[in-house]
Amino acid sequence: MVLKAMKKLIILLLFFHLIVLHLKAQLEEKGTVTDIDNNVYKTVAIGKYKWMAENLKTSRFNDGAEIPLVTGSINWSVLDKAAYCWYDDDKANSFIYGALYNFFAVNTGKLCPKGWRVPSDEEWKYLEGYVDSLYKIGDPIWDESRIRGYNAGTRLKAISGWKLGGNGSDDFGFSALPGGERLTSFNNSKGSCGFWWTCTEFEQSSAWYRCIIYSLSEISRGPHPKRMGFSVRCIINR
Repeated sequence: MVLKAMKKLIILLLFFHLIVLHLKAQLEEKGTVTDIDNNVYKTVAIGKYKWMAENLKTSRFNDGAEIPLVTGSINWSVLDKAAYCWYDDDKANSFIYGALYNFFAVNTGKLCPKGWRVPSDEEWKYLEGYVDSLYKIGDPIWDESRIRGYNAGTRLKAISGWKLGGNGSDDFGFSALPGGERLTSFNNSKGSCGFWWTCTEFEQSSAWYRCIIYSLSEISRGPHPKRMGFSVRCIINR
C-alpha cells in the first residue's frame, strides 16, 4: 500500500512538473516590448529570435531624438535623411498598421527599442525557412531575388485584415498586416501588400526588403530604393 501511494505521488509530482514547464514555455513564447513613446507591442518567439508581432510606430529614436515626420509626396520622394510617415498621412492608420519608415531611419541603428534591432536579410531568410512547410532554413531558394518559397507568406499573415480573402493562417503568431508602402504616393497598397525593411544594404541607393501580397502564399525578396517608406519589425535573440 505504501509503495503504491509513493508511486502515485511521484506520478502526480511529475505531471505537475510538466504542467509548470508547459506554462513557462508558453509565457516565454509570447510577451511584450515597449518603445520610447510608451507604445506596447506584442512579441512572439519564432525559432532562435523574438519578433515584434506588430509593426513599429515610434516617433522617436531610442536615444530620445525626434524622427522627422514628413508629409506630402514630393517632400518624401526626395529625402536622403531619416523620416517616417503614417499611411495616407493619417495617424489613425497607425493603430493597426504602424508607421512607414525610410531606410535612412533604419540605418541609424536607433529605430527599435534598446536591445532590439531591425532584422537583417539573413535573419529574414531564417524566419522564412523556419515557417515554410516545404523549403527549410538554408535552402538556396531563400537567396533568390523574386517571389519564392511555398507557403511562408500564408503562415505569417494575420487571420484578418487582408482584402479579398487574402488572410493567412498566422500559424506562428507573427500577425503580418498589409501596411502598404510610400514613395511619391501610397498607391492604394494598404490592405493588399505588406512591405518590411531589412537592415541590409544592397548597394549605395537601395536595400533589401520583404513583401507579402494578399493574393499569394509566398514571400517576395528584393532591393528597393532607400527613400521608400516601409513597415518595420524588430527582433532580439532569445
